[in-house]
Amino acid sequence: MFVIEVKIKSGGRYLIFRRYREFYALHTKLEERYGGESKNSAFTCTLPVLPGKVYVGAKREIAENRIPILNIYMKNLLCLPVWVLMDEEVRLFFYHSNFDSEQVPRRLRRLRPRTRRVKSISSQLPVLDRVAAPRAEALFDFSGTSKLELSFKKGDLIYLLSRVNKDWLEGTVNDATGIFPSAFVKIIKDLPQQEDTVNKIRCYYYDETVSTIRDISVEENLSSIPLFKDLMELIKQEFDQHDIVLNYRDLDGDLIRLLSDQDVELMVSQSRKRSSEKHFFPWKLHITHKDDFSVYSTSPGIGDTQTVRAT
Repeated sequence: MFVIEVKIKSGGRYLIFRRYREFYALHTKLEERYGGESKNSAFTCTLPVLPGKVYVGAKREIAENRIPILNIYMKNLLCLPVWVLMDEEVRLFFYHSNFDSEQVPRRLRRLRPRTRRVKSISSQLPVLDRVAAPRAEALFDFSGTSKLELSFKKGDLIYLLSRVNKDWLEGTVNDATGIFPSAFVKIIKDLPQQEDTVNKIRCYYYDETVSTIRDISVEENLSSIPLFKDLMELIKQEFDQHDIVLNYRDLDGDLIRLLSDQDVELMVSQSRKRSSEKHFFPWKLHITHKDDFSVYSTSPGIGDTQTVRAT
């Protein structure tokens, strides 16, 4: 559940509580009505990009990773033409309902990621260490509106800890740590380039005569172990097939059918002994039809197929 603070023209504010599926439902309806390919309205526009559904990984980690992306989505959504913002679906999304009134937030997150507590950088550090640290100079005063945001004065030297997204940074100054808008500072030494968080699952789909290779992108760490049901849901949606099963090749090269979380754990464990391409999970999925047992034959020359790579 994501907590959003809504400010109104009179100066008041209230909190609304929305799940990812409600963001997704709103975006789908706006695409149907105002998207570039919509035929339901005389007016169309370019809608902001909503992060896609993620089926692999822990729910808490997925939610945390979505916070900065949803923050950008909301910011861009509110910059759309007024005829979009006056749409009934948009107004209902931001409406303060009885459900919202009954919620008691543990803390106000405002679609911002959690900042970690770190020791402030001491002014007694050797000169070489201070020069080597990523840092920025404040161009303007900034007053944070919550405990998550870092306040500073023009001219302050801020040591950078991480890049939240293209608009926000995390840093420390005057024994305080928090996030702040990157437009308020001048970068003196930038943070190192971060590793791409989007990785791919290599999938082989077997039909009667053709085998197709498809790489599915997911926002998940390469060391994670997915749940069996999440994998099944992802693959069924990706291939638009429901009478399929998932398999992997064991260390002997035989296809083994996945039936449970324990099977997935074994697949991941065995795959760690193999090398893999960069940004690819070391394990690979082989998708076959539920009633097709011929693929489990290891005899040479049986089941020869032509391989086609999906584009």
